[in-house]
Amino acid sequence: MTAEPRGAAWLELTLAQLDFWEEFRFHPDRPLSTVAHCIEIEGAAEEIALVAALSRLAREAEVLALRFRDGPGGPRQRVDPGGVPAVRVQDLRGTADPEARARRMMADDIARPIDLERDPLAALWLLRVGPRRWLWYLRGHHIVLDGYGVSLIERRAGALYAEALGRCAGPGPFLPFSRYLEEETVYRAGPRHDRDRAYWAEVLRDIPDLVVLPKGAEDYAPTPVAAAPDLPAGLDARLQRAARAAAMGWPDLLTLLSAAWIARDRPEGAPGLPVWLPYQSRLGSVAAAIPAMVVNILPLIVSHRPGETLGTYLERSGRALRGLRRHGRYRVEQLAADRGLRAGERFFFSPLVNVLPFDPPEFPGCTARSEVLAAGPGDGFNLTWSARTDGSDLALSIDADPAAAEEVAAAARTLVPFLARACAPGARDRPLADLLADGPAAPAPCRTPRTARPIASRQEKT
Repeated sequence: MTAEPRGAAWLELTLAQLDFWEEFRFHPDRPLSTVAHCIEIEGAAEEIALVAALSRLAREAEVLALRFRDGPGGPRQRVDPGGVPAVRVQDLRGTADPEARARRMMADDIARPIDLERDPLAALWLLRVGPRRWLWYLRGHHIVLDGYGVSLIERRAGALYAEALGRCAGPGPFLPFSRYLEEETVYRAGPRHDRDRAYWAEVLRDIPDLVVLPKGAEDYAPTPVAAAPDLPAGLDARLQRAARAAAMGWPDLLTLLSAAWIARDRPEGAPGLPVWLPYQSRLGSVAAAIPAMVVNILPLIVSHRPGETLGTYLERSGRALRGLRRHGRYRVEQLAADRGLRAGERFFFSPLVNVLPFDPPEFPGCTARSEVLAAGPGDGFNLTWSARTDGSDLALSIDADPAAAEEVAAAARTLVPFLARACAPGARDRPLADLLADGPAAPAPCRTPRTARPIASRQEKT
């Protein structure tokens, strides 16, 4: 452990951080919420400038140096100047298989549990695996980082590298982490918080009790079943054209179509199905320039109405999606407390749709590709779409509890064909039920696992 920094105040955790703290207390011997990315950098990179950029990045991103402690008043956190992660540089070109060696090193690091009170929460490695190839490994804990926060760090690293080469830099320096904590405190004490509370109370008024997950369960986070269906050529372009015709962004169209497929077995006119959506909660916030654990997760209530066309469904569900975002700063942890959940419990975030429209970072003179190695646990059944911000390089991954293996098989077989039909010309005027039913086999029903439990990250050794 590092020495106690002088003068730094111990601050309260956010509601999101308290959730991860409680998970850690229940499962201290498992790396459940480790977050790790690998950036593949190829080209004529200048290693000295690259190391300098990553070292400066480590000092700017204060969350990488956060420390936590528990006490009579509950857990607290503060930025520890002595805890800034050093950049580990290692040349593996002399090994038999540099790439495989680097992958083993990263996998072993991900598999180690992180003690939030004693261990460094972040790691920055630069591994050279070829004459023109480096792997930049970034590992943290979900209590300090979310996916957007990692994207901010990656983009800032590229800007700092450009600056080190004497070129024009991109995104500017990060704001202090304390600014986000202050803004969140103001929001929770203000009238907007009360308005958001009233909105969610109305949205969920007629929804049956949401499934609750006990965090201390012994079978917490089994190894998932997974699939990555191939996507037909041109699906991304068709998706973008359909989104323009629907007057919405392609991520929203993809979200709503995925949700429609998930709820495909709901009888027309039946109560809506909660489909959980991550919400970045950064628009208009200082968190747009602060890598931190900010992302929220909230339910979109999905239903099918008798005879409804795809276009009518998209208009109706699009309004609901916009409402979710207008009131998306209201934390799901507060929503759980409002509905009577106790300590050691949280909502079961399944089924879930996650759309990740992120571009890889830019390093002048090089090409870069970002790979997610670990993103923490999911729940039950998860659809994750990734693409560049323009919708190109679209990919789908499916992760689920082994108890939902049938639903994974159904998704791998019928989801992509449904999307292709829904993005075809004239599809907006067709009944949604017909689009869902078309195909060589009838869709299998959406099954929720009998036991509410999260699934481990694919990289965790269980």
